[in-house]
Amino acid sequence: MPVEKHDLVYELPESKATIQHLKSTDLRFAELFADYHRVETEVHRYEAGPDNTTDQHLEDLKKQRLNLKDRLVRMVHEHESSTG
Repeated sequence: MPVEKHDLVYELPESKATIQHLKSTDLRFAELFADYHRVETEVHRYEAGPDNTTDQHLEDLKKQRLNLKDRLVRMVHEHESSTG
């Protein structure tokens, strides 16, 4: 079964330019984006690869990923509404 990737740019293609802009101009956004990418990579590694973890650890990582994604999406939308 293929594992779904949750890349932020893939999920918000209409906001690609905003995401790139925020990554290069907003330190907090860049840090959250890096954290999101790290957690997404770890989740994907456990779901698709040979590495194993407990169900609880994987569930915690997914919750962390969702929290980070929500914060990033909110920041993207706030930036877009203030500039557009």
